[in-house]
Amino acid sequence: MKKIEAIIKPFKLDEVKEALQEVGLQGITVTEAKGFGRQKGHTELYRGAEYVVDFLPKVKVEIVLADDLVEKAVEAIRNAAQTGRIGDGKIFVSNIEEAVRIRTGETGVDAI
Repeated sequence: MKKIEAIIKPFKLDEVKEALQEVGLQGITVTEAKGFGRQKGHTELYRGAEYVVDFLPKVKVEIVLADDLVEKAVEAIRNAAQTGRIGDGKIFVSNIEEAVRIRTGETGVDAI
């Protein structure tokens, strides 16, 4: 099993969700996040004063899935989230040792 964590722009969430459903994934976890990468934030003008906005709004999408779906899911996220501009985000893939469904006690791939 693998876990995919994708940090994306908030307005791309619906497109990413639909792309993952087309691949056959059912469950995702979404968290609002703030962060910055190479772009290092930006400045904004508010009521005549200039403010530095260090952390930009992002969305973190988490999915745990079987190994054989990872490539399709990563490609679906990348295609749906890409705008071609700085700040499109990142995708991280890591190993998951175990999963347990609390309600039934199912383990492994059956639990996801």
